[in-house]
Amino acid sequence: MDTIVEAAARVLARRGWADFTTNETASVGGVSVGSIYQYFPNKLALAEEIRKRHLDAVLAAISGSDERGSAIAVEQRAAKLVDGVVAAHSVDQELHRVLIDEVPLAARSTQDQFEAEYLRRYRAVIASAKGKADPERDDIAARVLSGAVEGVVHAAARHGELQSPALRAELIELVCAYLGSRRTG
Repeated sequence: MDTIVEAAARVLARRGWADFTTNETASVGGVSVGSIYQYFPNKLALAEEIRKRHLDAVLAAISGSDERGSAIAVEQRAAKLVDGVVAAHSVDQELHRVLIDEVPLAARSTQDQFEAEYLRRYRAVIASAKGKADPERDDIAARVLSGAVEGVVHAAARHGELQSPALRAELIELVCAYLGSRRTG
């Protein structure tokens, strides 16, 4: 199945959603079209698996940034968060653009589950910077911080700037300032 998904990702990135076909995916992956349909009922299900893997990588990137305690400084926490999220979006920037801009959402419930977990992990980052949880404020803070990081990273991906050291430094500074304000707020 991994071979199929990897081939589909290459085809989707190169051709875009409108010209994405299971026939070309089978050819690129060296499998039969029947093998694809054994795992995926249609091309949208295949694209959803690609999207799911990307979202899992984003969640994994956020996870390492929520270590509690003073052993990890805010700057280290911010750098870990920024580097992880950038890495998750750097794998294939054209594929990422197609997934966001072109591929329709197949299952809203899957996206809702991701967003709930995504915000839970950002709340953990917020709480770990402060040292204690404040559920009411942490929920809003998680939305603000995730929106800021997501917006900068997605814009950078669209402009081919994800590997810019200046962008990394500015984004880390933004996250540090926000997390630092949580310690005193």
